[in-house]
Amino acid sequence: MNTLKTGKVRYITFKEKDIWYAVALEFNIVVTGDDEGITLFNLFDAMAGYVAAVGKIKGSKDYYSLNQEADTEYEMMWSKKDEKVKKGVKSPFVSNYGVKFVNM
Repeated sequence: MNTLKTGKVRYITFKEKDIWYAVALEFNIVVTGDDEGITLFNLFDAMAGYVAAVGKIKGSKDYYSLNQEADTEYEMMWSKKDEKVKKGVKSPFVSNYGVKFVNM
């Protein structure tokens, strides 16, 4: 569970047609772009800003915003990520996935 002190967030980058998507599952943040690397960089930047904003909420013990339920579509991609990468599924092409540790 993510808290105001520490946590981790799963992320996925994938491409549909000519658009790259980068998704932070537990934060429900989605970033789009023309370049995979820049899109992933922008996702990590958005995640840092999100965590900073949540940290400014004084007296909040509700960690819901740091532990959201991911959209079903992205959960399915996450659960099948290895299978899609191995089989070379074209659309959506899951290019990158991992877990980002976040210092709150």
